[in-house]
Amino acid sequence: MSFTLSERIRERAFALGFDAFGVCDAEIGPETGARLRAFLADGQHGTMGWLAERAEARAHPQGLWPDVRSVISVGMSYAPEGDPLATQGVPEAGNISVYARNRDYHDVIKGLLKHLAQFVVVESRRCGVDAGVKVFVDTAPVPEKPLAERAGLGWQGKHTNVVSRDHGSWLLLGEIYTTIDLSPTVHRAGQCGSCTRCLVACPTDAFPAPYEMDARRCISYLTIEHAGPIPEEFRVAMGNRIYGCDDCLAVCPWNRFAVESRQIKLRAREDLMAPKLAALAVLDDAAFRYLFSGSPVKRIGRGRFVRNVLIAAGNSGDAGLLGVAQGLCEDSDPVVADAARWACGRLGERV
Repeated sequence: MSFTLSERIRERAFALGFDAFGVCDAEIGPETGARLRAFLADGQHGTMGWLAERAEARAHPQGLWPDVRSVISVGMSYAPEGDPLATQGVPEAGNISVYARNRDYHDVIKGLLKHLAQFVVVESRRCGVDAGVKVFVDTAPVPEKPLAERAGLGWQGKHTNVVSRDHGSWLLLGEIYTTIDLSPTVHRAGQCGSCTRCLVACPTDAFPAPYEMDARRCISYLTIEHAGPIPEEFRVAMGNRIYGCDDCLAVCPWNRFAVESRQIKLRAREDLMAPKLAALAVLDDAAFRYLFSGSPVKRIGRGRFVRNVLIAAGNSGDAGLLGVAQGLCEDSDPVVADAARWACGRLGERV
């Protein structure tokens, strides 16, 4: 049987451990740029200034690399075993987003993508073509979700994330831009229909409308990207979420087709399934870096993380955490000290 170059690349992608694969030409409609510009104009990106700085590059693939002709889009499932929201019912524990309970997916996917890109180069030469390639994993102005949809991996759901027929909302993305023309993948049908579970599930009403998200109200943004004090209007709604939020993803009905991720580096570490708030709150910088070595959590730093932990402690109703919070009221980081004083006020009401 004779395989096209796109088919050979697909087989190699699955052999490397990817769970979804698609190819599209390096063209996306003007609606992507228009949607991004409206998002930025409304200030819904919050303090993520990097989104605005390279908005035009993010609006279409040629804005980043004029020579790109085709885009290879891959997905890796990080579907959890069991209920991803189970920890939210454990007041003395913190809830870490599913994708961050083990290794940093950027490192995992990029390493495999580099192998796949080298395969593209070698196989292209066998066809008498020199392929230029560039590899991306959420670290450059790449319109990865529109490209994933165009390549047939899924569609952007009402929660603005990609939904897959096979993997539900649990799909991490990566891309290879290439200078050669590859046969595009046939789209697979799928849609959200009348379902609004993800919109209703959001604890902070971060969705002004279906397919729109206001990052300033999103718990993932607040716990990860936002550097200052958490706005008081969102603190109670955060519950015990100390890094990210999975609520809108976890309720997606398409998740019923997902099976636990086969990538061992993305399966949850036991100590990050339901970590105790009391132990996390007292981490100094060195202990924080040691605990989260190789984890995406490490990039937010000790101060931002302990801030989140103290908000969770204040929401716990556990008077045993009052002493921990009191001990941080004079922390050298003013954001930590602010969260500690708020937690003391909350816990003091319950003593």
